[in-house]
Amino acid sequence: MDSVKTAYADLRAQAAQYPTEILAVSAFAVGGVSTFGGRRLYTRYFRRVQNADHLTPAMFAQKRWLKGVVTSVGDSDNFRLYHTPAFGWRWPLKVRRVPTNTKDLQGQTVHVRIAGVDAPEAAHFGRPAQPYSEEALIWLRKKILGKTLYCQVLRRDQYSRAVAIVVSPPRILPGTVFSGKSLSLEMLKAGWVTTYEQAGAEYGKWGKEEYLRVEMEAKVARRGMWANGLSGESPAAYKKRHAALESETPSKSTKAKAPVKAKAAVNAPRSWFTRRWTK
Repeated sequence: MDSVKTAYADLRAQAAQYPTEILAVSAFAVGGVSTFGGRRLYTRYFRRVQNADHLTPAMFAQKRWLKGVVTSVGDSDNFRLYHTPAFGWRWPLKVRRVPTNTKDLQGQTVHVRIAGVDAPEAAHFGRPAQPYSEEALIWLRKKILGKTLYCQVLRRDQYSRAVAIVVSPPRILPGTVFSGKSLSLEMLKAGWVTTYEQAGAEYGKWGKEEYLRVEMEAKVARRGMWANGLSGESPAAYKKRHAALESETPSKSTKAKAPVKAKAAVNAPRSWFTRRWTK
């Protein structure tokens, strides 16, 4: 106890050697640094990302990892993730919960597009569904719905979705240090997707070659959509074909309407002044 008192007295004596202004500025600087550091710590590890609009350019540039729970699977290559940062989401320290009803989840999930793969297209935008699109969706729902996943956000696509490398949690070791299996490779292995090879495609640490190798293994083994052979139309070819058809449709309709407009102009009623001077 005496040693503590002595140390305290020495500290006060040393502090008395400095002007009060310097001590005040030093205290203010230390407090500011502590506040700034605490804010950065909160932003980096504790603040929840509500939706894809809250992902900043810095997060994409740093390829930040988000841990969360899958709340819905809308298509065969994308899903909704409820971000669950830090701790308190699971027992024995469960003090926070993931909403389960649609109303509470509105605007509170990140729309994720799985990077590096392309799934059979479901029916939308007036286009018919591709073969195996429903089976691929059922497989993905069974695989990830309600599960915890880690997503490394890469960029935002044209539909405002976060394109991300998605992995499952490791079985034993902490997910903040070690990663589990790649969801994209698991989908390729099951035969329900193809490797996405368009501009801007990213494949994480595994690389494009590994994606193509796993896809070829599924084809050889006739898994998933390859069960009846390899002659089916790929998702990329399907989208390219329909885009070409849709680009031709407006030009045809314009040509069909042109004569109608011309005829209407000829038969248009003339004013009294025009009739008098054209006799």
